[in-house]
Amino acid sequence: MNYSQAIKMSIKSIMGNKMRSLLTMLGIIIGVAAVIIMISLVQGSTKSILSRLESMGTNMISVTLTGQKSNKVLTMKEMQALVDKNPSLLSAVAPTINSNVTIKVGTENAKTSLIGTNDAYSTILNTKVQAGGRFMSAMDVQERRNVAMIGSYIAKLTYPDTSPIGKEIKIEGQIFTIIGILEVKSTSTAGSTDDRVMIPYTTATRLIKNSSVRSFSFQAYNTEVSDKTLAVLNTYLKKELKSEDAYRVFNQADLLETVSEMTGVMTAMLGGIAGISLLVGGIGIMNIMLVSVTERTREIGIRKAIGARRKSILIQFLIESIVVSCMGGIIGVIVGMLGTWGIGNLIKISATPSFGTILLAGGFSIAVGVFFGLYPANKASKLNPIEALRFE
Repeated sequence: MNYSQAIKMSIKSIMGNKMRSLLTMLGIIIGVAAVIIMISLVQGSTKSILSRLESMGTNMISVTLTGQKSNKVLTMKEMQALVDKNPSLLSAVAPTINSNVTIKVGTENAKTSLIGTNDAYSTILNTKVQAGGRFMSAMDVQERRNVAMIGSYIAKLTYPDTSPIGKEIKIEGQIFTIIGILEVKSTSTAGSTDDRVMIPYTTATRLIKNSSVRSFSFQAYNTEVSDKTLAVLNTYLKKELKSEDAYRVFNQADLLETVSEMTGVMTAMLGGIAGISLLVGGIGIMNIMLVSVTERTREIGIRKAIGARRKSILIQFLIESIVVSCMGGIIGVIVGMLGTWGIGNLIKISATPSFGTILLAGGFSIAVGVFFGLYPANKASKLNPIEALRFE
């Protein structure tokens, strides 16, 4: 049988019943579009989450001293000594003091977040400053200088028409010199990660009248030694604090792996749910093809009477089913790509359908056409030519 002729006959049959064919394709179109949109949005969200986590440092290990069942508080000096003793495992450590403070420029007051840390924070948590400024130095920390780096939101709020570098800002009534603007990390709005000021932790302890540091960020030498580094930290903390309840250790690499696993499961689940639409569309194709077999019973009888083989009849109807599903799949891919772009912009997620997602959805639509078209095609090929010619 000439396959190109069979395809032409299939297209002619589809175009002869445009509305019925469109309704038949609708299930495939919706299914393919839903699979592409769902998977693409989840993948886009995953990339966004992972990029934010990676921006915090993939080799970072956080230690939080909870104070439970232990009265001892470890100092920055002790933590730095631990880093110095294990140069093959640990590269640096940065303390973190968090507080909410009031800032003032001129007559304008505002509430913001304060982070007290040291010069190693820049490397460990991948925090940079914009061109023209600088991050705090070891001397700033050592000499307890009143210097500050401000987020982009604070920069726009305090000095909207000029560069704030070198200018002054009051934090809790004390005058600080702005030495840098932190690189944009979020949306540069109130309450975002760009709404913050950063000062030396030695200055922060004096400013907020709290000399204890309960949060430290360590940088593992590389990802290969992160497990060994965790073991060393746990051993040291347990020995010094006498209780496992007195501290918490958090590994950034483990979080990245967990997020990847969770989003992978979510992608498969949402893709499966969307794939149900394709099965519904396949049932629609089978239903219409059965109707088509009934309508064309005399045609089948005539073709068999003049010598058409069973295989030729089966292939003709199977190709017709595949053509319907392929056309629906192509339209579904277009709708899915447009839908991903539209919804992604609406919810502000950078989502682009991957080639693999398009191939999966398109391939599944073809498989649906073959699977659900096989029964009607087989039924048509088995018709008795004499009974088919008698059919009215």
